Amino acid sequence: MRAVVSTDGVVHTVEKEAPVLQPHFVLVDTVYSAISPGTEMSMQKNVQGPFALGYSAAGIVREVGEGVSHLRPGDRVACYGAPFVKHASLLAVPKHLAAPLPQQVSLREASFAGLGAIAIHALRQAQLQFGERVVVVGLGILGQIIAQVAHAAAYTVIGYDLLPERCAMLRQAGIEAVDADPQELEAAIRKLTNGEGADAVLLCAGGSATDLIDKSLGWLRDRGKVVIVGDLKMEFDRERMFTKEAEVLISRAGGPGRYARDYEVGGFDYPLGYVRWTEGRNVAEYVRLLAAGRIRVEPLISAELPMEKADIAYARYKQSPKDTIGVVLRYADASRP
Repeated sequence: MRAVVSTDGVVHTVEKEAPVLQPHFVLVDTVYSAISPGTEMSMQKNVQGPFALGYSAAGIVREVGEGVSHLRPGDRVACYGAPFVKHASLLAVPKHLAAPLPQQVSLREASFAGLGAIAIHALRQAQLQFGERVVVVGLGILGQIIAQVAHAAAYTVIGYDLLPERCAMLRQAGIEAVDADPQELEAAIRKLTNGEGADAVLLCAGGSATDLIDKSLGWLRDRGKVVIVGDLKMEFDRERMFTKEAEVLISRAGGPGRYARDYEVGGFDYPLGYVRWTEGRNVAEYVRLLAAGRIRVEPLISAELPMEKADIAYARYKQSPKDTIGVVLRYADASRP
């Protein structure tokens, strides 16, 4: 099979041995896989030697292993979770990380299931209640999905990004309070929260913006929450946090079950009464929101390229950040609906 790898920062495709079907797994012929620019670009900078890229895809089930009852060969599925899911033509996916797709959900939109699960889990970490106010900072593909999900859940959403083009994209999704100017952002927070401050700030930005958490603490209400979703340095002023008794939290991937071998490889599911939202249930919830038309990811897809041109896809994020939000890689089976 063909796969996309990075070797010392250089992206290229290679031939790799096809995965073997195991119990509690499904084999999936990939149709589309979605690039997660924050995670994948960071890995290219920090990891030496060859390694596989990607963790979010959609395709057609080729074969199901022992212990899989919710899927059959020929089913369309959304898939999430490295090292099982990657930019590769054939995937062996744990059963809990493959969600069936209703007919009205396109495989292109479904290929962002990994980012969808991460977005949903980040909002759950904020523990928001109906009617509360949330600021989403950083409107790349992940921030855009988080803001749309929060809007669908009837939270008051305020978006912020330094790029006006990304702000305009979020407004097109029906969210009006979106700013590229920090002073206008603060004015919007005062207006929409009656001067009380936001209930939560979700930081989807990356890099070394050491004052971003401090600014977020200033935007919060008393005992509000800052949730770090992006690859951001954890540096902040203790006094600012203490004054409001605020919480600074981090969101780990797509939810409970991530990196747990018994759940992902062994096929053990957490009982609903004890763990309401596992990573697998978050993937399914992303699919449900797409199916119901509550969120739209298709307008966020800036480009579709064949997997053999993956290097060009990654270069777009560096060369045209204003025009590049979501990029999908296309595989041989992309003629399928």
